[in-house]
Amino acid sequence: MCETFKENILPDIYDGWTKDPENSLSLRAETYCHEEIFEIEKHAIFGKTWQWVCHVEKLASPGSFITTNVRDYPLLICRDLNGKLRAFFNVCKHRGHELLSGEGQNKRITCPYHAWTYNLEGQLIRAPHTENLKNFAIGDVCLESVRVEEFCSFVFVNLDSKAPSLKEQSSTLAEEINFWAPDLANLTFAHRLTYDIKSNWKNVVDNFLECYHCPVAHKDFCTLVNMDTYNVTTHGIWSSHMAEAGKEVNSAYSVSDATVKDHAVWWLWPNTCLMRYPGRGNFIVMHIIPVGVDHTFETYDFFFETDDPNDSELEAIKYIDEVLQAEDISLVESVQRGMSTPAFTQGRIVHDPGGSGKSEHAVHHFHGLVLDSYREWESHER
Repeated sequence: MCETFKENILPDIYDGWTKDPENSLSLRAETYCHEEIFEIEKHAIFGKTWQWVCHVEKLASPGSFITTNVRDYPLLICRDLNGKLRAFFNVCKHRGHELLSGEGQNKRITCPYHAWTYNLEGQLIRAPHTENLKNFAIGDVCLESVRVEEFCSFVFVNLDSKAPSLKEQSSTLAEEINFWAPDLANLTFAHRLTYDIKSNWKNVVDNFLECYHCPVAHKDFCTLVNMDTYNVTTHGIWSSHMAEAGKEVNSAYSVSDATVKDHAVWWLWPNTCLMRYPGRGNFIVMHIIPVGVDHTFETYDFFFETDDPNDSELEAIKYIDEVLQAEDISLVESVQRGMSTPAFTQGRIVHDPGGSGKSEHAVHHFHGLVLDSYREWESHER
């Protein structure tokens, strides 16, 4: 990183934001538009936080595995033959080739390059034609491990070996999720939506964390939930967003067979959004994946009572895909374009002490965590 950037830009990114949401500005535009800031975030945020992988059902049986990427690094998560959840860099210790792809079932891990073979505990058990090598012992070679944790029926990984557990960091989040979604462990994956967004990942999070824009941009959504009951509460590394379902017929999707009567949503630092919408038993995970400074990939995974969505659920998926997401993506891409001009530096946080959905205090909370990460990174760089 160039010294000019450190000296002239980095110190200014803390300007304007204060701990008091009633008297604070937002993050500065530089944090959304500078490639150097994005590179810092790879280390300071995504190299140190718990990242969502999948529902635990994908790794329920010994020998099951799934692959993913975190901070550009390929990872492999599996259930070993003794039933223990494990995670490794998906990289062979011989020449660095990726070991597995996709998801499936295996009793061992064999590299497709030179057939070096590992057990599901990461130990090398076979390396062809190495019998005569000097100073080489198969038993000394293990895959590089990564922190992994099961949390609220989901699997998370963390590249930071020293990070506190997700359960420890998130305090009462698991208790709250299990209260509002007691059937979560029994739900099954039913559908995935994917989006390629021309915006910085933080703009996508900002947009998710407030419903100040909902009456203007999401008129159908405002009939699905009772906005007068919408309440947002911030915690250490998460926030909750609760509302009762609307009382009248809504224009979003049918809830005639609904057993879930409330809108319960959680954001987990830094980029995981967990949702329970009115309808039949359901849970939705929105995963916000940074690709570039102005490029974000997003997935919406739907978990229902069955893997075959009923008509109401298909209608809900269509509404989220064709209406709600289309509206939100248009918003965040416009914001990204605006932030990239000389006309915008940072904006005022709108705060309601009552914690309504029309308040931006959860955005302010998120921005504080971002700035804390920058400060921690700087302290280690000195």
